[in-house]
Amino acid sequence: MSELFNQIYEWIFPSTVSNSNENLPKILVLISGNGSNLQTLINSAKSGKIPGKITHVISSSSKAYGLTRAANDNIPTTTHELKTYYKGIPKEDKAGRLAARNEFNKDLVDIILNKIKPDLIVCAGWMLILAEDFLNPLQEAKIPIINLHPSLPGAFEGTHAIERSWQEGQDGTVDKGGVMIHYVIKEVDRGEPLIVREIPVIKSESVEDWEKRIHDLEHDAIVDGTIKVLETLKK
Repeated sequence: MSELFNQIYEWIFPSTVSNSNENLPKILVLISGNGSNLQTLINSAKSGKIPGKITHVISSSSKAYGLTRAANDNIPTTTHELKTYYKGIPKEDKAGRLAARNEFNKDLVDIILNKIKPDLIVCAGWMLILAEDFLNPLQEAKIPIINLHPSLPGAFEGTHAIERSWQEGQDGTVDKGGVMIHYVIKEVDRGEPLIVREIPVIKSESVEDWEKRIHDLEHDAIVDGTIKVLETLKK
């Protein structure tokens, strides 16, 4: 009987659920790979922990498993691959490749601003540098962009941060590592930190175990960082 009542209630008052969902801030997630952090965001949004809705996922790779994760939850996806823009342009042709990269950035901005129209962009394993000609139009549109980076502020900026921090930890150069969620600016991994999580170095720990501990931090940090920015959008 209760199930029948719920069905009748939803039929009479369909706007109650749909309107509340539509009023949530729209989140675009950028990925390049497996998408484990994307999955954490999806789960947290579905549970209501994140006060927003993931409305689109863009991947820089057509092979990214994160696309499957999004499809499993009926989240629209777009694949935007740099290699298609570089096709036929030799590596020696620096001017040609720069022009192609600029076109890639321009088209990505167009997709985001004119088609997806998010309130927040979360980089969850996006492996391409976001250039100034991409960032400027989004800044003008007042769309914040945050990024997950697997190191502490001011340490191990750029690629292979996990492996580099593990090596220096084993060498005794550093005694801790961690992750941060930060605003994206043109200087790579140097934007204002929003969330910082730390772990101590364990001597003789394998790089695989170090990586697992880093990833465990990432899942909580990316959710907390997303919530923090969404709260600022309400003000």
